[in-house]
Order: sequence, then C-alpha cells, then structure tokens
Amino acid sequence: MAPRRKKIYEGKAKILFEGPEPGTLVQYFKDDATAFNAQKKDVIEGKGVLNNRLSEFFMNGLTNVGVPTHFIKRLNMREQLIRQVEVVPLEVIVRNFAAGSMAKRLGLEEGTPLPRPIVEYSYKNDELGDPLVPEEYIIAFGWANQQDLDDILALALRVNDFLAGVFYGVGIKLIDFKIEIGRVWEGDFMRLIVADEISPDSCRLWDMKTGAHLDKDVFRRDLGSLTDAYSEVAKRLGVLPEQGTPEKPTLIN
Repeated sequence: MAPRRKKIYEGKAKILFEGPEPGTLVQYFKDDATAFNAQKKDVIEGKGVLNNRLSEFFMNGLTNVGVPTHFIKRLNMREQLIRQVEVVPLEVIVRNFAAGSMAKRLGLEEGTPLPRPIVEYSYKNDELGDPLVPEEYIIAFGWANQQDLDDILALALRVNDFLAGVFYGVGIKLIDFKIEIGRVWEGDFMRLIVADEISPDSCRLWDMKTGAHLDKDVFRRDLGSLTDAYSEVAKRLGVLPEQGTPEKPTLIN
C-alpha cells in the first residue's frame, strides 16, 4: 500500500495534508460539526461534501471578481488543492445585521439591520474562545501591521459585496460571515489573500421570505437537519453534488 500523505494540521472541520507540489496543500472537509467552541459535537453525514462544493463555488467567484484566494482547484468530492499560506491569527468577521454574540452584547434584536457593514476581529485561539480584539491589540502584539489591517478591511468588504449579492440573487439574506486571511510571498513581495473556507459553516444565512436559518445555527440551536439546510443553499446556487446525496467520508491514502 502507498504511504499515507503527511498530515500537516487537523482542525474541527478540516484536515490539511501535504500537497503534491511545494507551496501547496490538500484541504479535506470532514463531516464533523462543532459549536460553542467544540462543546457541542456531532457527525453530520455529507456536510463535508457540501462545504467543499460550496467553498469551491465562492472561491472561484471571488477570483473572477479580482479577489485573491488560496483556492487552486477541487480534487474530488471532499478535497481541494490550495496554496500554502501563513495564516494571520485572526478571524475577520463582517456583520450586516445584528445576530449571535453582537446581538447579545448590545441588546439588539436578532436581524436588526446595521447602519453599515461592521468588521470585527477575533484572536484565533480555541482555548481562549477566540476573543474579540481591537486593532490596537493586533498591531501591538505584531499579528498584523496597520497596512495589513487596511488591506484586510478592504478584502473583507469586497468579499461582503460579492457574497451579499450572490445570496440576494437566490433569496438568502447574508447576516454575517467570517473569513481568514493568509500571507503569500512572490519573490520579496508579500500579499494578503482569502484563505480557509467560505461555506454555511462560516456564514449566517437566513431565507429572505421565511427567515429560516440555512447555516450552522441550525445545529447550534437544534432547529432541524443541518444537511437539509446546507443542501438548500447548494441547490439554490446550483452546486449540489452530481450524485444528489453526499457520500460518506473516506480518507484517501
């Protein structure tokens, strides 16, 4: 048997393997679902397949409108080839409507429109619960400099414009989402690109007519079938797997 590929990193929802060429990785989407900083866990059959296809769809769309990403190509139903990046240790959160932790912090009713898109940053650290941090912390601790933050803000707002428009076109309201940003070097030149994934795992999505949740809140709040919710998003966008029903996970050697 051929040796298994070298595992680089395993997170809550994905595994990164060594890629076929220097500077590349293979990103494998698991069926694991977690919430409340992994205090709630389950395995949702087919979730990884749907997120792989949806993330491919969004990353390709961003590339087409000039937003750089780490995505190279989808390899199979559960894996995609990506550029290896140095991940900025921040989650970049873009909010269009009050929901989740923001609604609780400010005492706002969920779904309240915000006066403009608001960008927040949280420090990527599961043990600390990914705490929100101001720009002053980010610069002081050297996670990013002011120019980086200016570029990250611009990227986040461009991603928001693209995603909000795409979802609006299929009757879905983009409440908020989070992305990660990676650094890549081209010679001596460094640039920032969108990394990780874009899927219903990382977005809060509501049906525009019914207000039904089509995102991971379905799992967090026990609102029904997560697979059905994600499948509805994929169906509206025209990216359901060819076989119709996502297959069970299989790690490929």
